[in-house]
Amino acid sequence: MLLTIKKVPTVVSNYQEESSETSFEGCGRHCLGKCCLPGSSVPLYSFKIDRENSKENGEVNSAKEQPQVCFLHNLLLGQWEDRMSRGLFRYDVTSCATRIIPGRWGFIAQLNEGRHLKKRPTEFRVDKVLQAFDETKFNFTKIGQEEVLFRFEPGNDLKSEFVPTAPPTADSTSPSVVAINVSPIEFGHVLLIPRVLDCLPQRIDHESFLLALHMAKEASNPFFRIGYNSLGAFATINHLHFQAYYLAVPFPVEKSPTKRIKTVKGMQDRGVIVSRLSNFPVRGFVFEGGNTMQCLSDSVASACIYLQNNNIPYNVLIADSGNKIFLFPQCFAEKQALGKVSQELLETLVNPAVWEIAGHIVLKRRQDFENASEASAWRLLSDVSLSEERFRQVKAYVLEAAGFQETSNTDQEDDSTYDQLSPRAISHLPKDCVVIH
Repeated sequence: MLLTIKKVPTVVSNYQEESSETSFEGCGRHCLGKCCLPGSSVPLYSFKIDRENSKENGEVNSAKEQPQVCFLHNLLLGQWEDRMSRGLFRYDVTSCATRIIPGRWGFIAQLNEGRHLKKRPTEFRVDKVLQAFDETKFNFTKIGQEEVLFRFEPGNDLKSEFVPTAPPTADSTSPSVVAINVSPIEFGHVLLIPRVLDCLPQRIDHESFLLALHMAKEASNPFFRIGYNSLGAFATINHLHFQAYYLAVPFPVEKSPTKRIKTVKGMQDRGVIVSRLSNFPVRGFVFEGGNTMQCLSDSVASACIYLQNNNIPYNVLIADSGNKIFLFPQCFAEKQALGKVSQELLETLVNPAVWEIAGHIVLKRRQDFENASEASAWRLLSDVSLSEERFRQVKAYVLEAAGFQETSNTDQEDDSTYDQLSPRAISHLPKDCVVIH
């Protein structure tokens, strides 16, 4: 996605000297709280809403005399590397060894020995998906503005624009921001925090989910995925956020065959196709298509809202530049509480959140990394999945919530199995090869 850099004169940047007379002091910590953010000048990325005139390759038309940059590579990843050079991360994720596990699925194993020691611990119950926001616990209003890459908000023009020194405006009293994850899993690991000053708890709503899809569209790269973990499904902060990063290999879940679920087409048909994963260790749904981006977004968001309202933990993976969305109801924390997870798996300290379910498994111990196999990855993820009986029960309610009516056939699913078109791997990550970035 190419965009225009819009120059706004006479605005003081966040990164100018603190002694500047026009700078906004706030509480003095230069944080994302109401004390500091409303008066700060944070870079702004405004994305285009009407995409009818966009080129198929993801480029955005703009004036010839204005410079253009790529949203993903020049802006997001470039700014992420800038924060890395400033030493803002808890560890150097680029030094973590990564390899593709030999086998049919190509599970990706990463050795990250320091993450569980340096990552912020969970501060809330894991048996309740919906919990009230608690300002006394860690939340993103407490992070420094140096961790923020830019605001991410809808624009008014017919093209996407980046404003390096955007002044605060009346309609940005609670901006959505993209910030670094200081405990990264992979290169370019960032957080999308919708309406940060509204202090929303970790629960999906239609507006915020659509915002995440817009971010995937702007990146316009199948190797940039966006993930979401509910409470009870290994979210560690109860402040609404999505995660995203860049990894140039296909995820195993993207290669899994699917079975389309038969639904009745009605007058309100939105063109969304829903399938279920076939022969994958975690049972899940795949949503794709849609007459518009909002049609797809609303279907998935409604399904997520049903799950969270019924205390069913879940994970979401937004893939293929926002054109395909995976939804995984899960029960690992429940099984763990009931003592149904083997001690061997518990000793690995792996928390099967969205990235692990997708097939990118972060291991904390060298012995687990060196001995990782397709069989061990399959065993771990199988403990995450709902049983077939429970999945079918949840499926009926999820489809209804998402606006689908199942056919009246005894077998509700298409007998045909479809192979997904996964993104092609970049050759820098061969099988069984340790990669140091």
